[in-house]
Amino acid sequence: MRILLYTGKGGVGKTSLAAATGVRLAQAGYRTLVMSIDPAHSLADSFDLETELFHGRTADPLEIGPRLAIQELNIQREIKRHWQEISSYVISVLRTTGISGVQAEELAILPGMEELSAMMYINEYRREQRYDVIVLDAAPTAESMRFVSMPTTLDWYMKHIFAFQRSLLKAVRPIANRVAPFELPADSYFLNIRDLFEKLEGVDELMEDPTITSVRLVTNPEKMVLRETQRAFVYFSLHGLTVDTVIVNRLLPQEVRDDWFAEWHVSQERILREIEEYFAPTAIKRVPLFTHEVLGRDRLQNVADVLYPEGEDPAAVTRTERPYSFGKQDGHYEVRVLLPFATKGEIGLFKKGDELVVEIGTFRRHIGLPTSMAALVPTRGRLENGVLTVEMKEVAP
Repeated sequence: MRILLYTGKGGVGKTSLAAATGVRLAQAGYRTLVMSIDPAHSLADSFDLETELFHGRTADPLEIGPRLAIQELNIQREIKRHWQEISSYVISVLRTTGISGVQAEELAILPGMEELSAMMYINEYRREQRYDVIVLDAAPTAESMRFVSMPTTLDWYMKHIFAFQRSLLKAVRPIANRVAPFELPADSYFLNIRDLFEKLEGVDELMEDPTITSVRLVTNPEKMVLRETQRAFVYFSLHGLTVDTVIVNRLLPQEVRDDWFAEWHVSQERILREIEEYFAPTAIKRVPLFTHEVLGRDRLQNVADVLYPEGEDPAAVTRTERPYSFGKQDGHYEVRVLLPFATKGEIGLFKKGDELVVEIGTFRRHIGLPTSMAALVPTRGRLENGVLTVEMKEVAP
């Protein structure tokens, strides 16, 4: 099974691109599910489905064509299916503070519930072998980052906190419930957490396997959007996910040469050069601004024809090696950069804002640094077997 995760800053058009990818995959013979995990769902709208006719039906996979289904997670239904004990306890606690029933139910939707629910479905569909490809229309970048970190966070909690917390509360519950303003969670609360964890088992390995999961970042040719895309690229790399494509959406077509758009053309060309320089050797795809809103199967087909020309397979595995990674060795931080075609020579290293800039001959590479390394400076680099390792250290006071 393949998992293709489309994400980007809100409003860049990732839903349309995810939907168009689903259309092309189904045409290629893949059993395809396009799943929206964005709380502000617009997937059904992208296919121009009648709201009244399909209202509520997309909470489960809905077949909308041969080998093509869509699903929009409905958090209220997911709470009833998977989160009942946890949600009920949170609601009961909130009510003791004077919050009304409806408000308490809304506040009981905890951060991460939707993301974890999506991962449970991915695991379920993988075990059932129901689909060949799952296309994830993810939430905007910040929420997508939380999505990929959820399995690690939950695994840490289960290994280090869960058993201790459950045992402790089991011991003090009878006494504490007599004096506390609200009752401590019953053991069924912890059983619910354990059941959820079991349903997620193995999903982290799926997400970090580049032959299964590929991240595709959607951006627009604008400076503010590009900066968020760069941060997302760093974050996904840090969490072990492979970005195989960056899609630049809504480019002004070259034939639009009205004077009013002259400055836009100059700006977009400058941003495109920066994109090519920053993300190389990751593939860059360009999608023009269409003369109409992309709604409905026919117009999604137009987008698919641009995205995947000449029968290109959207599910093909094009990258299995991460362009760079971060680590710590012998007390110092390291950045490891994949440079398969570079030859040994003078290596230039310098910082530019929160980026590390690497120069070898005429080759230049910009690498965004995670927050924990942004204040460090490069001290030396070594090139061995096509991998450049750069040591990063703190600036002496």
